[in-house]
Amino acid sequence: MSLEQVADDITDEARARADEIRAEAEERAAEIISEADVDAEEINDSRAAEVDRQIEQQREQALSSAKLEAKQQRLEARRDVLGDVYDAIEDALIALPDDKREELTRSLLDAAAEEFDDGADVSVYGRADDEQLITSILSEYDGFSYGGPRECLGGVVVESETSRVRVNNTFDSILDSVWDEHLKELSAHLFEQ
Repeated sequence: MSLEQVADDITDEARARADEIRAEAEERAAEIISEADVDAEEINDSRAAEVDRQIEQQREQALSSAKLEAKQQRLEARRDVLGDVYDAIEDALIALPDDKREELTRSLLDAAAEEFDDGADVSVYGRADDEQLITSILSEYDGFSYGGPRECLGGVVVESETSRVRVNNTFDSILDSVWDEHLKELSAHLFEQ
């Protein structure tokens, strides 16, 4: 065997070994690329799931916030309506016809007078516009006198220094009491759903 043939055999062997190494390297590269593709897919899926979760969370927060805002607006609108109803009642009480105002004032004064001893010096206060009405009614009561105006819609505030009793029978106090007592019913009636 000649030197040339030995060199050719070594070269062939080296080429075969190189081809084998290249094939192994390509196979390993394909495995690495395949693993990288799987990792990339997993990362992509994970990120997509995270983005979907964040989008859903933000959507739920926005929806919750919108519901809360709508509820607050409904409550505010209801408060406004109830305020308008209350104001309308106050206006109706101020505009009562004279005979009805006198009837109610007498009734409220009679109820208050029961709280005082006979012969007690009693002062009666009322709406400035009702002074004449109150003084005319007081002529029927011994020891009762007009004490001056009070800021109210009507009715009377009756008090005595000697017995330290004070009765607030104004339209305002009665309206507030009735309003508080029946507000739930009124709301249910006004805002039936």
